Amino acid sequence: MSKVCKEEQDSEMRDEYDFSNGVVGKYAGRFSEGSTLIVLDPDVAEVFSDTASVNEALRGLIQQGAKGSRR
Repeated sequence: MSKVCKEEQDSEMRDEYDFSNGVVGKYAGRFSEGSTLIVLDPDVAEVFSDTASVNEALRGLIQQGAKGSRR
């Protein structure tokens, strides 16, 4: 076995990976123009199971802010 530096070893593709049936941009349409991608920290992501739950929580905060500003 030849010696390979750590960087080369980490960047090599394993033989068991097979992308021959992969589709480029398969999910790209989900991120249509006007969408914003937000990355949640792991501890926050544990609380929210899906996009709908995040949106519901944020809309609740927006509503609370709107109610609080009506003085």
